[in-house]
Amino acid sequence: MRKTIILPIIGMLLLAGCQSEGDTGQQISSAKREMAQELSKNYFGLEPILRQAINEQQNAISVNELIERAPNSDFSHYLTEADQKIRTLKGIEQQADYLLEVRLANDAMTQMWLQGEVAPLIAFEPSGSETTWTSIEAFDLDGNLHQLDVNELPNVPVLVVDQNSAIELKAGLEVMRLEMNRLEQPTMVQPYMPELPARAQAIAAEFSVAADKAEPLHTMVMKRIILEDDHEPWISGKAEIYAIITGVDPSREEPVVDLVEMPYLDYAGKEYLPNQIVVYWSRYRWGAVDMVLMEQDDGTNYKDLAQLLVSAATKALEAFPDLDVPPYLSVIASITNQVLEAIPDSLLTNDDDLVDIFYTLQQGEAYIDHPAARVNAVATFEPLIIEPVQQ
Repeated sequence: MRKTIILPIIGMLLLAGCQSEGDTGQQISSAKREMAQELSKNYFGLEPILRQAINEQQNAISVNELIERAPNSDFSHYLTEADQKIRTLKGIEQQADYLLEVRLANDAMTQMWLQGEVAPLIAFEPSGSETTWTSIEAFDLDGNLHQLDVNELPNVPVLVVDQNSAIELKAGLEVMRLEMNRLEQPTMVQPYMPELPARAQAIAAEFSVAADKAEPLHTMVMKRIILEDDHEPWISGKAEIYAIITGVDPSREEPVVDLVEMPYLDYAGKEYLPNQIVVYWSRYRWGAVDMVLMEQDDGTNYKDLAQLLVSAATKALEAFPDLDVPPYLSVIASITNQVLEAIPDSLLTNDDDLVDIFYTLQQGEAYIDHPAARVNAVATFEPLIIEPVQQ
């Protein structure tokens, strides 16, 4: 018998989710705006630290490091409170010790920044969807407000007050996993492990396979991927991409929604060769899944998003009273489409952007330079069988 998820009805839930996401995004943007203004006021006291930390090797400094350099200053106390507030709004306060950073907006600004002849501006990301942005607000070192073009890179160095997106995404996916498991959706976060197949024993342990009964693991590996557009304007820096894998449980009439870390996928137009496991086929019925590529942005509370995804996937499966009757693959497509509908409208908030969708990836198949549905992503997938470690 299928479980019942005790959540509000889907229509009310999606509306509440959008409103919550919008409120979250606005609060985060307001907090970063205030921090940018405070940083412009305190810039000259922090300039030696910033110039030592931001260089050709790294383009950012964490607020944690700024606080450690001057732990008793009023500005450090302010940074501590601001960081805590934003981690709480994102729902990741238990998974990340700090989140905020100050970074150079673009590598093309590095030489101007290092020469120190042009005073920087201090900026932050606006709230709402990128498609609705009309300008980027930035403060000069006298506290004056400037309006920068959204698409054209400024001709002066710009320091951006922002979240560390890599830390946020890793923590956010863990929050989603915990919340979905709490809702009896046994979600797994698949980490980036490029050293395959050397960690076969560790992977087997993930599935609680006893050493004396270990069987080969049938997987699908992403060998290559390239994006046409990563949905990021200049102020947003590197993209942070993750994947949602949708399918059906092999032993129960329940959906499976797994998450995949993709920390390497930073820029559009660049070829990446991750050699990453993205699917463990033992987790899915019929040897078929869909793969949705998402880009993480502001405004997302990961616990709320997890609840939306579980409710949407469960609702999709309710339309199929007998999963043993064809067409099987339409069940997976229905789960994927319901999941996409559950993600709040990016026109209302600057939420996780849909990058592309790989429909109907099947076990044992190789897909060479395979375009996704929107042709925004092209990837190569190959089957990989990991044999048990010999004792």
